[in-house]
Amino acid sequence: MTDESASASPREPVRALAHFIGGRAVPGTSGRFSDVFDPSTGRVQARVPLASADEVRAAVDAAADAQREWGGWTAQRRARVLQRFLDLVARDADDLARLLSSEHGKTVADARGDIQRGVEVVEFSLGAPHLLKGEFSLDVATGVDVSSMRQPLGVVAGITPFNFPAMIPLWQAGPALAAGNAFVLKPSERDPSVPLRLAELFAEAGLPAGVFSVVGGDRTAVDALLDDDRVRAVGFVGSTPIARYIYERAAARGKRAQCFGSAKNHMIVMPDADLDQAADALIGAGYGSAGERCMAISVAVPVGAETADALVARLAERVAALRVGAALDADADFGPLVSAEAVQRVSEYIETGIAEGATLVADGRGLVVPGHEGGFFLGPTLFDDVEPDHTIYREEIFGPVLVVVRADDYETALRLPSEHVYGNGVSIFTRDGDTARDFTARVEVGMVGVNVPIPVPIASFTFGGWKQSGFGDLNQHGADAFRFYTKTKTVTTRWPSGIKEGASFVMPVLS
Repeated sequence: MTDESASASPREPVRALAHFIGGRAVPGTSGRFSDVFDPSTGRVQARVPLASADEVRAAVDAAADAQREWGGWTAQRRARVLQRFLDLVARDADDLARLLSSEHGKTVADARGDIQRGVEVVEFSLGAPHLLKGEFSLDVATGVDVSSMRQPLGVVAGITPFNFPAMIPLWQAGPALAAGNAFVLKPSERDPSVPLRLAELFAEAGLPAGVFSVVGGDRTAVDALLDDDRVRAVGFVGSTPIARYIYERAAARGKRAQCFGSAKNHMIVMPDADLDQAADALIGAGYGSAGERCMAISVAVPVGAETADALVARLAERVAALRVGAALDADADFGPLVSAEAVQRVSEYIETGIAEGATLVADGRGLVVPGHEGGFFLGPTLFDDVEPDHTIYREEIFGPVLVVVRADDYETALRLPSEHVYGNGVSIFTRDGDTARDFTARVEVGMVGVNVPIPVPIASFTFGGWKQSGFGDLNQHGADAFRFYTKTKTVTTRWPSGIKEGASFVMPVLS
């Protein structure tokens, strides 16, 4: 397999990417760059500049200057800009999906879903005139009225992962912009072209220059955002160690932070479940996007030996029929992993699972896609007889590996996700309403599905995990996003008529 030092084909010149600051493309000046690969071939297709602290400061300068005007616009006027942006995304949706696929490796159909889920949050954010409304109470005391208003924080930032280069930036930027903030995005250096293209579309839609900027970068850029006192809030999605680091550093500087980390999502399969439906759900949720989703189902928990045997047989049959191909292959079920390192890491997890005694039902290592021999491919892998103390159960693998942990009874199955260190998502497949109702009430996980394999809430609800999957008090999108990106000001008003003369030294109370 070609490693990440591979160079591009002469027929495919390496594109030079830039930052997007102050409404225009700005070449990098740090002298540091990162290669952007085509995961289907292993070739370098672009180079993204890695920002210095000074370049990040320039983006924040532009944001701070532009936010004063943008924040003064009415919510309805801002919403009209977002609507024009949505029209432009719809116009360019096919090109965006292909561009996303070429850098991430997910299929074009999956890339369209990535974009659409981000679009839906921006659509929800068009309701900013309603979502930003405050409260009012008349005569809370004699002649005294109280009202509240939501105002933008100012400059906010997003640090987003490679696995959803359109959806997660839009999850963050949509509500932040609608609320009147300026937004500085630091996307993953692995697939930055779609975030840069979104910035261009925002500008074309009429967003004032500087309100949305994109800086390529690594930890230097992240720390510069965290240490700049003008950045009042930070959103992050990625692994738990980095989520914790960003949350703690942001909090130490007095910033708001919503940081989402690793996951180990379970699907409980009860004896009364439709096993064909459950197996199909596990295949799609476990192997879609090569398992590179924070909401991927990576643990199947069949209840009872008979259920387990029947489910594993169905899974093995379906795994054998999966087709892995290049990202632009319309017939592929899923494409390559994002990098050669990712293939190596997942392969090491497979080796660890074997060494710790799990039963390897299907082995995806060594997969070669004809015509794409240098690509970062790894086939679907299935383990049975996995125990809770196994590494492949305890840790997030982030690849096309599904593990089966057998449970003797419902209570054992319920304890597995509830006691796991991560608490992002969980599903139960059952025909029994009482069981489903009990499960949703008792399971210690942030997002729950009933006969739904990937329980990602729609845009009007909030997205967020529990335990070490999430750091911060407020979730992504939905009403929580507008709470996160605004500060509340409360106004108490009394007019002169009826006010008694003389100073009062008594704590005011309602009367």
